[in-house]
Amino acid sequence: MMAPMRMHFIASETDTAQAALAELADRYGQNRWREADVVVALGGDGLMLSVMHQNKGLPIYGMNRGTIGFLMNDYLVDDLPDLIEAAEETVINPLAMNAITADGREYAALAINEVSLLRAGPQAAKLRISVNGRVRLDELVCDGALLSTPAGSTAYNYSANGPILPIGSDVLALTAIAAFRPRRWRGAILPQSAVVRFDVLEPEKRPVMADADSRGVDSVRSVEIRSEPSIRHRLLFNPGHGLEERLTREQFV
Repeated sequence: MMAPMRMHFIASETDTAQAALAELADRYGQNRWREADVVVALGGDGLMLSVMHQNKGLPIYGMNRGTIGFLMNDYLVDDLPDLIEAAEETVINPLAMNAITADGREYAALAINEVSLLRAGPQAAKLRISVNGRVRLDELVCDGALLSTPAGSTAYNYSANGPILPIGSDVLALTAIAAFRPRRWRGAILPQSAVVRFDVLEPEKRPVMADADSRGVDSVRSVEIRSEPSIRHRLLFNPGHGLEERLTREQFV
């Protein structure tokens, strides 16, 4: 006889999510994170990103008790262990950001969706873009630019008119935000192995901030970004509703 599935439930602070946590924990039991087989996240995509950043290798099964639930399954109470057992697994590798600030400090962070550079003053940013040590764009005048994973390609990247990337495509989207020069430059699709570097030109006159999944650092002079294949986030989706299907469906809405 198989041992019962050990679940750790975590929820956002909303009343709806907290009520779901109480109901599910009472029905299936609440295990400590380090003793669980799976983490069940109850909330929206913001909670899911937070749980992914905290998690250390366990699969995560999300259920939507928030506003936006692109990374979440529908909320169901009955037969939850069977649903999790039958779920499809998607593995996501984050981006590793290394930023150098104007005063020489080094700042490292991981991003599951995207790393973005944004102007932090009234004037447009000026960025030089290098890929694998080779300058590809001497000067991009813009409101900003971002590098997105396939999982994050329907978020900020898509809002900035970047492409939606298939989840298994092993590519990254480099997308400009309101490019002024080159006029309307849309960006590039790069292999997942690419190392992308942004150098901020005229940083005192045109300050730029860097942001990795809403964790920002001000006054950067350079930012280097690469995929981090050694870190594997395991997301579980109900059959027929996996992340690949969701990314495809999003393009036909």
